[in-house]
Amino acid sequence: MSRFSNLGHRLYQGEVSFDFVGRRKLWYSISAVIAAAALFGLTVVGLNLSIEFKGGSVYTVKKPGLTISQAQDSVNKIVGDSTPQVQSTGDGQIRIQVSANEKIPSSEVTQKLAGDLSISEANINTQVVGPSWGHQISQKALTGLIIFMVLVTAYLAIAFEWRMALAALVALVHDLVITIGVYALVGFEVSPGTVIGFLTILGYSLYDTVVVFDTVRENTKGIEKQNKLTYSEAANAGLNQTLVRSINTTVVALLPVAALLFIGGGLLGAGTLNDISLALFIGLSAGAYSSICVATPLLAQLKEQTPEMRALAKRVALRRSADAKAAAKAAETGEPLDDVDEDSAEGQAAGVAAGMVGQRNQPVGRARGKGRPSGKH
Repeated sequence: MSRFSNLGHRLYQGEVSFDFVGRRKLWYSISAVIAAAALFGLTVVGLNLSIEFKGGSVYTVKKPGLTISQAQDSVNKIVGDSTPQVQSTGDGQIRIQVSANEKIPSSEVTQKLAGDLSISEANINTQVVGPSWGHQISQKALTGLIIFMVLVTAYLAIAFEWRMALAALVALVHDLVITIGVYALVGFEVSPGTVIGFLTILGYSLYDTVVVFDTVRENTKGIEKQNKLTYSEAANAGLNQTLVRSINTTVVALLPVAALLFIGGGLLGAGTLNDISLALFIGLSAGAYSSICVATPLLAQLKEQTPEMRALAKRVALRRSADAKAAAKAAETGEPLDDVDEDSAEGQAAGVAAGMVGQRNQPVGRARGKGRPSGKH
């Protein structure tokens, strides 16, 4: 832990730096591959919608010792196929979902289930859901998502600038596409709890992105007045300063979600926890990745295309070229680097900024004649 804390301090001080912004093509390629797989899952495989969205009947059976396989075999014989979905609710009950496409009255299914499982009909709770209710839920969720994105984009554009708003919006869509695509690929059921999970990860993804953007804004304030760093380098420094905080926040958020998903849904068999826990787990992970590897590199790319940042990049390149020449000259003459470095680099960079053309006389270093005989007797 102390090593990790020390790394965070060194990242904040700039002693150690990871070039996330400079490797944006790599991150874009990784995101493109994942997004392509997610879109394939959405278009080819499709989402496994729960009974609340497509309509049908839900039967909750209470019988000690009843297993999922026993309930699945029983309902398959009644319906005539294997389309019904059977899950454990985690409290000793079995939840059976029968699609509305099955033209069997719910009363008949309840009666046959009770007889086949040797229980009373009173131990079977029946709930019939119409497809119109799921359609209303879907429409309201989509409306809420659109309103949320519009308000967030407007806020970021006012609080920061439109480029930051655009980069944050792209990262947000990136997280949603990946999360929904993973649901399609793994075949997990999409329920109203899943929708709640989707809406929850939106806030987290934006929170992490806004924290990084705030540090980037502080690091790039008045950046046009200097010629040592480009915008991308200053933005990358801000990203490194918040890197450990982003990782810590993500790990702390993922621990309880992982417990719900792997322990509650996996080991304990509470399948009803999977719908929301998987959305949170994938969404939180994708949000942390996008805030570091998508949002900030995209912001730097957009900013570098402005005339001011292009001029800054030229001044920085000229200064570094002058520094390199000064260092080479110092190595040849054996003079200290300070004597030939600072004035030459600053002077040439300032000359470009002021539009000066032609050869600029190199000023004499302040300490060059110090300690040498003057020639007077």
